[in-house]
This record gives sequence, C-alpha cells and structure tokens, in this order.
Amino acid sequence: MRVWCSAMKAQIEIIPCKICGDKSSGIHYGVITCEGCKGFFRRSQQSKAAYSCPRQRNCLIDRTSRNRCQHCRLQKCLTVGMSRDAVKFGRMSKKQRDSLYAEVQKHRLKQQRDRPQPPGEAEPLTPPSSGLAELSNDLSHLYVDGSKADSADSNLYLHIHPSPDQSGLDINGIKQEPVCEYAMAPEFFPYTSFMDGEPSPAASMTELEQLAQNIAKSHIETCQYLQDELQQLMWSTYVQEELEIYLNKPREVMWQLCAIKITEAIQYVVEFAKRIDGFMELCQNDQIVLLKAGSLEVVFVRMCRAFDSQNNTVYFDGKFAGPDIFKSLGCDDLIHSVFETGKSLCALRLVEDEIALFSAYVLISADRLWLQEKMKVEKLQRRIHLALRHLLQKHHHDDDVLAKLLSKVTALRALCIRHTEKLSTFKAIHPDVVRVHLPPLYKELFSSEFEQMVPADS
Repeated sequence: MRVWCSAMKAQIEIIPCKICGDKSSGIHYGVITCEGCKGFFRRSQQSKAAYSCPRQRNCLIDRTSRNRCQHCRLQKCLTVGMSRDAVKFGRMSKKQRDSLYAEVQKHRLKQQRDRPQPPGEAEPLTPPSSGLAELSNDLSHLYVDGSKADSADSNLYLHIHPSPDQSGLDINGIKQEPVCEYAMAPEFFPYTSFMDGEPSPAASMTELEQLAQNIAKSHIETCQYLQDELQQLMWSTYVQEELEIYLNKPREVMWQLCAIKITEAIQYVVEFAKRIDGFMELCQNDQIVLLKAGSLEVVFVRMCRAFDSQNNTVYFDGKFAGPDIFKSLGCDDLIHSVFETGKSLCALRLVEDEIALFSAYVLISADRLWLQEKMKVEKLQRRIHLALRHLLQKHHHDDDVLAKLLSKVTALRALCIRHTEKLSTFKAIHPDVVRVHLPPLYKELFSSEFEQMVPADS
C-alpha cells in the first residue's frame, strides 16, 4: 500500500520534474518526476523496450519536447537516478530518501528567500519545521509507484484529469502503448457548421487571434513529428526487399502494427485537445465523448503533414510508403480512401496553424451523441469556426477554401465508419488477436458500444 501524507506530498511538489521540468506529482522510482515521466519510465522497464534516437543522442528533453525522442528521455531518466530496481521491488534506498529530503529542504529555503517580506516583518532565522519532520518519517516507508496499478480505475484507458498548468499538461489518464507489450506471441508485437446569418458567440478579433494562437501553439507542441524532420525523411522510402517483408506479414500481425501506430498518434491528439482553451472546462463526460468520436478524424487530418502527394506516399514505421505496404491488411478500399483523403487535403496547401484550427474544429463537434452539455460544446465550436474563417481570410484565402475544408468533414467521418466496420470484420475472424494483442486504448476507442457516436446520416 502506498502511503501519502498530504504535508509530504505538498513539500515534494515544490520541486519540478527532474526529467522535463513540468510540475511534479511526487517521488517515482527514486526521483521527483511528473506523472508523464513516471509512466514513461515504468512502461520502458515493464516492456524492456529498445528505443533508438533519430538524431545525435543528445535531444533536449523538456515539457514540450519530451515525447519526441524516447531514447534520450529514457537516458535522462537513468542519468538523474531513476532506479530499475524500484520498478521490481517498489521501495527507495535510504540514500535516495536522504537525498530527496535534503533537496526538499533546499527548495523550501529558496522559496522563503525569494518570497518578499511584508514591511516591518523580520525574516525568520530558521525555516519553519511544519511538515518536514512528517516528510522525513513518511519517506522512510514510502512505496514508490511501479509495482502495481496506479489506481482502482487503472483499467480505464481514457480518463481525463484537468492539469493545473494547461500549457504543459501530460496525458495523465491515458497510458502510452509500447509495442513490446503486445508482442507476446511470435511475430506479434450530418456535421454542424455555422454559416453566415446564424447567431454566433460574441468574440472580438483580439479574442479570435488569441484562440488561434493558442490552438496553433498546442498543435505544434503535440505534433508527433516536426515538419523539418518529415522533410528530411521524404527521400527515405521502402525498397522492394523491405516492402516484401510487410507484404508477407500475416494479416493479424499487420493489424496489430497499424493499431499500435494509430494509438500512438491518438495519444498526441489527446494532448492537443487538452491544451485547447475551453476544452478542459467541458464536463469530463463530454471530453471523453469528443475524444472517442473525433480523435481518429484528427489523426487523418494530421496525416496530410506526413503525406507526399507527388509520390503518393505517407510516413509509416520509419519511412515513406505507398498504399501497397498495407496489402496484407485486406482493406484495400479503406487504404485507397485514406490516401485519397490525404492527397485532397494536401491539395489545399494548408500551413501549420490552418491545420491546427481545422483539427480543433473537427474535434470539438457539437453534434456528437451522448454529450451532456451540448450548448457549451457548440459555443466553443462556433468560436473555433470563427477563428478558422478569420485565419483563412487573414492568409488571403477566398471563401472557397473554407467551404472545401468543411466538406472534408463528411469524408473524414466516412473513413472512421469504414475503419470501424473493418475492425468489426477482423474481430469476428480473429477475436483472440483483438482481445490479447491490440492496444487497450485502441480497443476502448473503437469498441462497438461507441460506434453509435457517429450520426447515422453522416
């Protein structure tokens, strides 16, 4: 049983995460870290993952870049002292406890020195002892997270919690899905639009600019790949020998690989959503409804960033690949539609902030079924629509571009419906593969009980 004293936790959280600098949530594996880095380290040890760095093995790891390189993030975890043994045995060493206790004291003193003193009040000669004795005692028997599930609802893979700092929150309730965890067996590893004439929420140009800047920043910070990186990789395509490897994969193995890739992309979409101004003010039910219904649509929108329309290739599993690489899935019609959608979005030549606003508009959709506060979602969607229109006008696009963008929504929803149908067919043939080898988040998002979220007339 993990013992957490409120005084102890408050003292520890003074210190920022040693890995990325985000707000810490306590002592995890012997080091003070945030929830995101705690979960990352736990998964890296449980799955014995072997990460590689696409750069020079010296990537900056901070709050906004921590998801870009797993290799450098893990090395930093180990460098600052996160213990592999803590994952296995759950306790810190006495040396680690003493070191952490001393550091908490140091930060307490620093805070007191930096705090302005009221006029006439003398600064105390010694720091207040409140909480520090309790902290020392509690550290002596503190269990470190790692030997068991985080909470009673640990089986819920989509559980949203608000972050005190909306500019740097992590995917607290969504557990990242390492490939290795699912490679146990051999080889496995109608849409609401608000047109002119309809009432719109009161929003000044300044407010629309601020919303657009917030969404664009959130988009850039949560993109799975930077645009410069994708441009550098554009020349890297699969040769015939490599292509044959994918073509010869069993159907169920290729499904697993694609499910993992989709899940990884969706995790970035979740973080994007949580940084959009107004999203975390929605009730928890509506946050989950919007993410379950719209996250894959946003993945398809973001795909245009990683799509080479000249060669009809998309970035997949480390290189650019054409539709043939997905042959063994047995979903040729779906793959063809995905590539056509990517090509049509590329034809609009959208820049990053336009992709960001359109992604937010697709996600924050007031016509999703099971919303509890529909009007609140509708108000936020209208503001995003106005910001998108204002941005397109600012970039000298005519109204035709906005109309073309909005028309893509129907195609995006049709793609997601078709994906669900293909998954249902695959599940009927390979129920054990779906149950055992596909990522839990993927299964939760696309389980049959949520198929009803897409309106029938779309």
